[in-house]
Amino acid sequence: MMRRSTLIKIVFVLLLGLILQGCASQPRQEKIIPPEYSLSENPEAKELPILNVYDPLEPFNRVVYLFNYQFDKYIFLPVVNTYEFITPDIIERGVSNFFSNIGEITNFTNTLLQLKFSRALKTVTRFVVNSTVGIAGIWDPATRLGFFQHREDFGQTLGHYGLGPGPYLVLPIVGPSNLRDTAGLLADSLVFDAIDPFNFEHNEEIEIPFYFARTVDQRHRASFRYYETGSPFEYDLIRLLYLKVREAQIAK
Repeated sequence: MMRRSTLIKIVFVLLLGLILQGCASQPRQEKIIPPEYSLSENPEAKELPILNVYDPLEPFNRVVYLFNYQFDKYIFLPVVNTYEFITPDIIERGVSNFFSNIGEITNFTNTLLQLKFSRALKTVTRFVVNSTVGIAGIWDPATRLGFFQHREDFGQTLGHYGLGPGPYLVLPIVGPSNLRDTAGLLADSLVFDAIDPFNFEHNEEIEIPFYFARTVDQRHRASFRYYETGSPFEYDLIRLLYLKVREAQIAK
């Protein structure tokens, strides 16, 4: 039977990641164009590559996209901005390094599942060096030694073995995804729960603070801001960019 902390963990993991792919921000637009304004409504644009994405749930996805914008603007970013205001840069870097180091568990698991043994060995080496010399990953000496991070997740593993992305999805709070990557996100959460590196099963009082801090750090590191892409068709653009980024990540 799935313990209560597993359910808590899944909820908080779903606050992470796929919206955090890191699109470069542009100058703020004075006028917000609602996501319901679709490029597909233009008959002359029907054959554009930007529309060549399987999105049968587009009306629902656009509603969720707008909800995510409101959540980000009025809840998520104020929390992140407060964190950035009160936290010295050196501590912010240490926190980011710590959570990045914890992410090596997921990276290693999926690298191994993809039979990339050389990369898996480098990932383990990086984790050991940063966990010891780097004091629990707060510092990142492994990068200076030439052991760079290679991010992998179970969505990439499924794609590596030929599973297609399925329908495009916009997940509440999380953001851009698809059916394959959503399943992968849940699988990675369950694997992390099974490994339980912080013994959350017997220390549940630290589980929620851990995932809250991890979520804030992830958003802190992401430069993406809604409606700052400079495009009046932001939904279509982000959808295409997400697809292309995931294709590149799977191919590497």
